[in-house]
Amino acid sequence: MTVAVVGEIVWVIGIVAWYIIRYPFERRAKRVRVVSNRRSLSEAIGLGAALFGLAILPGIYLATGFPAGADRPTHALAIVLGAIIFAAALWVFRRSHKALGRNWSITLEIRDRHELVCTGPYALVRHPMYTSFLLMGVGQAFLVPNWIAGLAGLAGFAVLFALRVREEERMMLEIFGPQYLSYMERTKRLLPHLY
Repeated sequence: MTVAVVGEIVWVIGIVAWYIIRYPFERRAKRVRVVSNRRSLSEAIGLGAALFGLAILPGIYLATGFPAGADRPTHALAIVLGAIIFAAALWVFRRSHKALGRNWSITLEIRDRHELVCTGPYALVRHPMYTSFLLMGVGQAFLVPNWIAGLAGLAGFAVLFALRVREEERMMLEIFGPQYLSYMERTKRLLPHLY
């Protein structure tokens, strides 16, 4: 088994783990009434770009080898680093879901009795779910030995972040007002103490 194949297997395990983490929260969310939503074309494009870059394109590459012309060599150290980063992404992803609990939604929605969550990873950054996607993209770049499929996760994350985060913050300001403004003043968006 080559080092590249090990990286690809680790990526597949990571994606399966990602879905296993998300699934129970998805099921529970369907039982909580939505009182307001901000679904839009730009949000759908952002979510689609993230799904395409973080799952579909690398999945196609692993299944077919396309685009083989963009393959690159890889090393065991890169695979180890990618696995650690991807594991960190999954940890942040799970902690974010747990902290949100009944407030979680895949789209921009306000749920019945919605609360502003400022604990767990939300004590450090306002958008730890996006932080987990960023980490997944970085891990994928190390694990998938193809310039296009490997970097597609970072591109998908960038599109999602650019199209969605301002609208999400605008919605939270409208709902929670000064409480969210105070929260914004004491936290960063994505990376603790940096951004």
